[in-house]
Amino acid sequence: MKLEGQVALVTGASRGIGRAVAETMAAEGAAVAVNYRSGKELAEEVVAGITSAGGKAVAVAGDVSEYDQAVSMVEQTVSELGGLHMLVNNAGIAKDDLIYNMDPGMWLDVMRVNFGGTFNCTKAALSVFMRERAGSIVNMSSVMGERGWTGESNYSASKGAVNAFTRCCAVELARFGIRVNAVLPGFAPTDMVAGLMEKDGGKGISKQIPQKRFGEVEEVAKTAVFLAGPDASHVTGALLVVDGGVSAQVGVGKPL
Repeated sequence: MKLEGQVALVTGASRGIGRAVAETMAAEGAAVAVNYRSGKELAEEVVAGITSAGGKAVAVAGDVSEYDQAVSMVEQTVSELGGLHMLVNNAGIAKDDLIYNMDPGMWLDVMRVNFGGTFNCTKAALSVFMRERAGSIVNMSSVMGERGWTGESNYSASKGAVNAFTRCCAVELARFGIRVNAVLPGFAPTDMVAGLMEKDGGKGISKQIPQKRFGEVEEVAKTAVFLAGPDASHVTGALLVVDGGVSAQVGVGKPL
């Protein structure tokens, strides 16, 4: 198991891609702190599944948009699991609307969680990583951070910020032995993109994807685990796209 003896904190891990990341890391031998903000029962379900399979995990409450809570999350992880070696900044929200109709608070809410949470948890973890002169951070971004899509201006901007932050962190932290990378998923079946699937079951989107299918959360999770683990020891500052080829082509930018 490639992550045996390692401890990971995965934010927003009670469902979706975050849950898949936590479960995949645990399957590779890592002890996992399963962060949640409001889904306590779901987080405890993830923990129960990991422990029943012989792994080690704890549920860690915390709102990533609040720096003090991010610090507490790191401290609890270290206290209960004995250290911290990997951080996956996965927690995120979406509040989609056309720019003209968007309430000014909507872009700020999305930015505070998606980018603010990434900043807060990264900064909170650095006290551990820099002391150990080792650590791996994986930021869950999106192809939306590199491309445009109707109704996604606030979400795309937040993920664009995450991408830029990833590169800067990689440059700043390399001398401390800390690697920082990002995964850019395309369309995967999660609650966050459910609204995009409402029209015709998502067929208008899937037929624009070269592979003609949506990604699975497990496929995204395996990419995150690769970047976090030893097989990516010389990879830092990378934005790894997992989208079935959709961003490699010229498209219409909205469901047909």
